[in-house]
Amino acid sequence: MSTTQVLGWVVVAVLVFWAVGAYNRLVRLRNAIGNAFAQIDVQLKRRYDLIPNLVETAKQYIAHERETLEAVIAARNQARSAAEHVRAKPTHAAAVGALAVAEQTLEGTLARLMAVVENYPELKADQTLRELSEELTSTENRVAFARQAFNDVALDYNNAAQQFPTNLIAGLFGFRPAGMLQSTASDEERKTLRVQF
Repeated sequence: MSTTQVLGWVVVAVLVFWAVGAYNRLVRLRNAIGNAFAQIDVQLKRRYDLIPNLVETAKQYIAHERETLEAVIAARNQARSAAEHVRAKPTHAAAVGALAVAEQTLEGTLARLMAVVENYPELKADQTLRELSEELTSTENRVAFARQAFNDVALDYNNAAQQFPTNLIAGLFGFRPAGMLQSTASDEERKTLRVQF
């Protein structure tokens, strides 16, 4: 065997080892996205389980605010369904986008419910409602931290899949960009709120 042939085999072996390493790195990062979503999912499930209790407690005092209560439950069910889709495919960008929209809707309906609660002093003073509200707030904070971790892992995966030369392996084996859980608020909603007295 000539030196050229040996050199050729060495180059091929190096390329194969590099390709296997790049593929395995992409798989590891894709799996990390699934793990990061699992952490979000735990907190979302906790939130989804708290919401019916919150609505039931509020229902005792504000039965005539039925539309608000029904909107909260409908938004919760929609968000739960969207989370189930992401659970099945955590790197699917469209499913992650749909979850972000559903979560934004849920947050809006919960904010409306809390605004209604403010108008009812006896409801606001209810111990069960206060405890549920505190637990919901704590859960929201946990969701925010888990969402940040998910986005960090998705960014690492997307960077790895889009950088040359790993993007060649990503394209060859169908590694698609992962979606990130971003706010769906409009530019107008993102502006700083100004309180005037």
